[in-house]
Amino acid sequence: MKIGLIRHYKVLKDFPKEKRLYSAEEVKQWFAEYDVAEIEYRKDPPKTTEWKACYSSPMSRAIKTARHLYDRDIIELEELREIAAPVFSTRLKLPFTVWAFFIRFSNLFNKQTRAEIKQTKKKINYVLDEILKSNKEDVLIVSHAALMFYIRKELLKRGFTGPKFTIAKNGELYEFKL
Repeated sequence: MKIGLIRHYKVLKDFPKEKRLYSAEEVKQWFAEYDVAEIEYRKDPPKTTEWKACYSSPMSRAIKTARHLYDRDIIELEELREIAAPVFSTRLKLPFTVWAFFIRFSNLFNKQTRAEIKQTKKKINYVLDEILKSNKEDVLIVSHAALMFYIRKELLKRGFTGPKFTIAKNGELYEFKL
């Protein structure tokens, strides 16, 4: 059995550069815009196995990527949705890169983020259990960077072998075999 993991294609929404400092509300707004932004389609999709099934996050960037790569029915699963960025309640204004750092490492100091990661791991286990129970071979999963990190860890625990990555590249195929 093979499971292919692909992070959605690159989102056409650059980090803001207009000004030096941003409020928590402005960062929240940027993420809302990122969630609905268009993607950059790859002209050279990864050469892959003939996938028998495709599971995808329901977020538009993942669905659009999945449709570009897979021409049959796609199974949208809420369990594959990206972990939401934490919301900060402060009046501080900081450079966007500092906000990004706080978001990236929020699991170290934000109780809510830790709880969401714990829930996400349970959801990933559920999805993988369902895929393995279905006896479908050669399954493609289109999701998001953070989820792919945890999916990879769980696949390895379950005896799959595959490539190493910390932050998955957009549109890159990572194949795991059992």
